[in-house]
Amino acid sequence: MKIAIASDHGGFELKEKIFNYLIKKGYSIENFGTDSIESCDYPVFAKKVCNAILNDGFEKGILICGTGIGMSMMANRFKGIRAACLSDKYSAQMTRKHNDSNVLCFGARVIDESLAQEIVDVWLETQYEGGRHQKRIDMLDV
Repeated sequence: MKIAIASDHGGFELKEKIFNYLIKKGYSIENFGTDSIESCDYPVFAKKVCNAILNDGFEKGILICGTGIGMSMMANRFKGIRAACLSDKYSAQMTRKHNDSNVLCFGARVIDESLAQEIVDVWLETQYEGGRHQKRIDMLDV
C-alpha cells in the first residue's frame, strides 16, 4: 500500500512522528511536506496528497494540521477523495467500513502522538465492507 502524507506548520512535528512510525511498520509512505514549522498554507499540501491519490497510484493519504478541519475541508473538494477528520478509534474504523475513506485527517493540537498512532493503525487495517454502503459512496461524487 502506497501512502501519501503531508501537513502544514501546525501538524509538522506530529507528521514527522507518524511518517517514521509507518516506515518502521514497513509501509511505503511518501512525505509531501511541509518541511518545517514555518507558517504555510494547508491547502497547498492537501492538494499534493489528493493529487497523489487521484493521479499517481497512492492508495491512501494522511493530512495533519492544527485541528484537521482545514485539511479535511480542502481534501473533500476533490472528486474521488473521501477525507475524514478523526479523533477517536471507533470513528476511524467506521469511516473505513462504511465510507471507504481514503484520506485520514487529524489535528496535532487535538490528539497526542500515541492516540494518533492508534487511529492510523485502525484506519489502515480496517477494510471497506462495500455492499449496501456502495450506493451511498456513489452519491458523494456529485
